[in-house]
Amino acid sequence: MPLQIIVGAQWGDEGKGRIVDWFAAQGDFSARYNGGDNAGHTVTVGSRIFKLHLIPSGIIHPQIVAILGNGMVVNPHTLFDEMDMLRQAGISVSPERLRLSYAAHLITPAHQALDKALEAARGKGNLGTTGRGIGPAYTDKTTRRGLRLADMLAPDFCERIGDHVAEANRTLSMLGAPGLDPAPVCEQYREFAGRLKSHIADTSLELHAALQAGKTVLAEGAQGTLLDIDFGTYPFVTSSSTTAPGALTGLGLGLDAARDARVIGVVKAFQTRVGSGPFPTEVFDDLALRLRGTGEHPWDEYGTTTGRPRRVGWLDGVLLKYAIRINGIRELAVTKLDILSGLKSLQLCTAYRRDGKLFTDLPFGPADLSPYEPVYEELHGWREDVSAVRTWADLPPAAKTYLERLTGLAGVPVRLVSVGPEREQIVNHP
Repeated sequence: MPLQIIVGAQWGDEGKGRIVDWFAAQGDFSARYNGGDNAGHTVTVGSRIFKLHLIPSGIIHPQIVAILGNGMVVNPHTLFDEMDMLRQAGISVSPERLRLSYAAHLITPAHQALDKALEAARGKGNLGTTGRGIGPAYTDKTTRRGLRLADMLAPDFCERIGDHVAEANRTLSMLGAPGLDPAPVCEQYREFAGRLKSHIADTSLELHAALQAGKTVLAEGAQGTLLDIDFGTYPFVTSSSTTAPGALTGLGLGLDAARDARVIGVVKAFQTRVGSGPFPTEVFDDLALRLRGTGEHPWDEYGTTTGRPRRVGWLDGVLLKYAIRINGIRELAVTKLDILSGLKSLQLCTAYRRDGKLFTDLPFGPADLSPYEPVYEELHGWREDVSAVRTWADLPPAAKTYLERLTGLAGVPVRLVSVGPEREQIVNHP
């Protein structure tokens, strides 16, 4: 299947980066189709940890061409930081290897200032945004006043930047926030344009040609299904389409590309989310600390982008079934199974209860989950350390039972199981 779409089946942070890295070993293109540097994908290779917020994590493999698709919003500051980090690690980020869609939108300091001012104005009703300008950039895109990467190639780019900052300053003034001086923004972004112009391309055409030639394209989603602008826990969502169908519009691919697409859903062996919003299976106190970790290790449950501690809980099978339906997921990759080792028993949410009735599907999506109480099924835990396991047969019986119950609940097979942060700590279940 030339097109492989890797999508988060929860609230993001599922470990998509290391699953993309697994598939990228046999791929040709790795393409991000949504979001901006509010996302964070981590790949561990030996003693080296790569934390990427914009550049697709598949670029770590030398044969991969990395694409930033038209569905993204791009902060050049973050992009250059990542390019420098990769160069220092000996990874090429030449224009031949890193391609940027001309139709992707720019994030500017004005967007970041607006993001913070709007979040402050919401007070206690804030959405828990990262403050990185993602929402305002997508707002500008929707209202047809955004700046695209193609604008960087225009002779009057500085004038366009100036108009953009002036418009943002009017809104900032109404919010009681200080405005920005357009001159340094213009100068800085003119420099960015000079450095990026050789990377800007018609990536839609390039990906179409690659698929026509039988090459493998990994479509890499950011965040997760439950943060989708339409189908997530609205309004506690991100500003883009995070689901598998969004890969087509976010990369400029037609329906032909989806005909034989392989859709892989990435799900943690438990549930996490960052920021505000509903979380029916959330746990607290000692169990929360046990699942989250202390923050001493890079793989503990603290946001790659924000550093905020993640909320944690038991795996929610109702929301997983919803994500599988919305995305058309055909198989699952389960991450962080090793974190469950040592727990005497595990809880798996199999349904919701409301007014004495059981629900295994959501009547109106996941926006308002407050009336629902999770219904749990208890399963035996396992004591064994699974981090050295590489075959399904060598997993503890209780771990296999947990994964098999998850497969039965989801209705699609578990194909990959991550048992640690390292690249090779994967169990492939054929």
